[in-house]
Amino acid sequence: MWICLKNAFLSIVSNPADDATLLVRARRAGDIETVFGAGVEVVTLPRRDYQFRAFIARDVVATAIATQLRHIDYGNFKDSVADAPLHDAYFKVWHAMADLQEIPPYGTEPRKGFRAP
Repeated sequence: MWICLKNAFLSIVSNPADDATLLVRARRAGDIETVFGAGVEVVTLPRRDYQFRAFIARDVVATAIATQLRHIDYGNFKDSVADAPLHDAYFKVWHAMADLQEIPPYGTEPRKGFRAP
């Protein structure tokens, strides 16, 4: 699961070695700590697709993500992202996901040759 927050980007997947924990991954230093606190143990692994990783209890992950949801205070997600590189990355994701939509954002006509799955 990808989690796009206004101050962090996370990828959260199962931990095959322990069903009670999840593997929380990040591409940027500090993103995991931003969401889970400075006390979380983050391992840095060069030459991996996600360089920063932490094994965190499922209930801790669920509580942290629920807290993020409860504190949404914006009407436009991309506009809430103050960090320029993160904003630019999210814009690229927005654009790629917009290509899944038959009628483009702000458009009125279906895309020529669009094929729904």
